Amino acid sequence: MRTFLLPLLAIGCLSLSAEDKVIRLYDGPAPGSEKWTHTEKEVPKTAWGGPVVFNVVNPTITVVHPDPTVANGTAVVIAPGGGFFLLSINSEGFDVAHALAKKGVTSFVLRYRLVECKTDDPAKELMASGDIGPIVAPIIPLAMADGLAAIGYVRTHAAEYGVNPQRVGIIGFSAGGTVACSVAYNYTAATRPDFVAPIYPAFSWTPKPKGVPADAPPLFILTATDDPLGLAPQSVDLYREWTAAKKSAELHLVAQGGHGFGMNVQNKPTDGWIERFTDWLGWQGLLKK
Repeated sequence: MRTFLLPLLAIGCLSLSAEDKVIRLYDGPAPGSEKWTHTEKEVPKTAWGGPVVFNVVNPTITVVHPDPTVANGTAVVIAPGGGFFLLSINSEGFDVAHALAKKGVTSFVLRYRLVECKTDDPAKELMASGDIGPIVAPIIPLAMADGLAAIGYVRTHAAEYGVNPQRVGIIGFSAGGTVACSVAYNYTAATRPDFVAPIYPAFSWTPKPKGVPADAPPLFILTATDDPLGLAPQSVDLYREWTAAKKSAELHLVAQGGHGFGMNVQNKPTDGWIERFTDWLGWQGLLKK
C-alpha cells in the first residue's frame, strides 16, 4: 500500500496547527468504499459541542510531534469517538495528542471512515437514528481497516518521524474504542499494535473471528461506571477475555464521569484519566528515551 502526503486541508483549520502534517492512508479511493461520493466536512459546533468532523471518505492521520528535547520514540494512533457518525476531533483527538506530546509521545490523529450524514448536524442525525447498531455495522470493518493501515504506516515510516517501530500503539474513545479493540483482535504482523488503550469502548461491536491473538499486546481500559450508554460492563468483558487468555491488561472503572468526556474538565473523577494512562505507559517502559 502506497501512501503520500496531503497539503493541509482547509476543513481542518479549526483543529490543525501550521506544523501538523496530514497523511492520506490510501493512494486512490479507500478499499471497500470506492463508490462513495460525499465530502468530508468539519463544523465548529453541534449539540455535542465541537468542533466535529463527519463524512470521512478518504482516511487520514495528522501528526502531532512532541518537543524534540522530550521525545522518547513512542507513537500512538488516536481514534476519536462519535458513534461512527462523527469524530470529536479535539476533545478525543488533538487535545489528547497535545497532552501526550508533553510526555514525549508522537501522536497520529486518525480520521476513519464514517456513516454518511445528509445534513450539517451529524450529532442530531445520530441522536435521531435510534438503534444505530445495524447502521454502523457495515462501517466498522472499514474503520478497522483504517486503524490497521494507520499502524502499518507509522511503523513503516518510523524513522521519518523519530519513533521506535516496536513502540507503536493505538488509543480510541467510544466508537474509536471499537476501532482500537478491532485492531487488537484483527492485526497482521505488520499492523500489530504494541499497546492498545480502549477508553469507554463499544466493545460489543468488535469483530473477533479468532478470539484473543496468541501474541496479543497489553491493554489499558478505562470507563466511567455511570456511563449512560451502559458501556462499563463491556469494558469488564474485554478485560475478562484478555486475562482469560493470560494476556496483560489493566482496567479502571471510575465512579463518575459519564460518556464522551475525553479531555473535557468536568470536576469529576474522570478528569484524571490521562494521568492514569501515562502512568501505565511509564510502567510499560514506553516513556523512556
